[in-house]
Amino acid sequence: MRILLTGAKGQLGSCFQDRLPAGWDVWATDADVLDITDLAKVKSAVVDYRPNVIVNAAAFTAVDKAETDHKIAALINEIGPKNLALAANEVGARLVHVSTDYVFDGEATTPYIETAPTKPLGVYGKTKLDGEIAVSHHQPDALIIRTAWVFSEYGNNFVKTMLKLAQDHDNLGVVSDQFGCPTYAGDIAQAIIDLLQREAAGGIYHFCGDETVTWSEFAEAIFSSAIKQGFLARAPMVNGIRTSEYPTPAKRPKYSVLNCEKIKSQGVLLSPWKIRLDDMMVK
Repeated sequence: MRILLTGAKGQLGSCFQDRLPAGWDVWATDADVLDITDLAKVKSAVVDYRPNVIVNAAAFTAVDKAETDHKIAALINEIGPKNLALAANEVGARLVHVSTDYVFDGEATTPYIETAPTKPLGVYGKTKLDGEIAVSHHQPDALIIRTAWVFSEYGNNFVKTMLKLAQDHDNLGVVSDQFGCPTYAGDIAQAIIDLLQREAAGGIYHFCGDETVTWSEFAEAIFSSAIKQGFLARAPMVNGIRTSEYPTPAKRPKYSVLNCEKIKSQGVLLSPWKIRLDDMMVK
């Protein structure tokens, strides 16, 4: 298996390289090596390398910044995936594209299935949805994996932010009226590998953590794990606050729990995020 990986320095890209099966070769690229917004460069790179699979882990994920940098967000989240799909078709490669729970508006009260109506609240979600549509149009056999609340030992994420704040804060206000499922990036990587090995049918799959929490509950779990692993001597008091008390440029979905029955039917296990949180603390 020859894999062309984009976004190689991000959370998912780094975890994917850590879990590469024996006998799989990967060309790990980032924006400095391969500009996915440039179709000519993408086609040239794909034709030269001739991968079996392209895994697109590249994305513009700065949710608030996307509200003002919408052109850049659209280039990376929509045009880039479209270019990768077009180039993949030229060499008969399969595209794996990673998307987000932000394609939904968060007004549901039960977990979102893959065919649920989409209605993104902001530029980030809109550009990610447009990327999904472009990929599906140009390569119907592509694997599109929506995930949520990603964390890992790599890059910047909520876990690292909370641990940093805990060093010099006795009290923290954390949103308690948004619900989602934390997901370890390494488990997303393994889910991609599993789907490829099983030659799963193309389409959209949901994949996330195995337990629903609020952001404040997630923070409490982070501090509990850090203390248990000896990473923190004490935990700050977590005070649950309403979303309205913590205004941001981009509106977040208040409920973004994903129904993962479809991917489970492929034999893929959900992310046991509390276990992964403990493991991450000692890395």
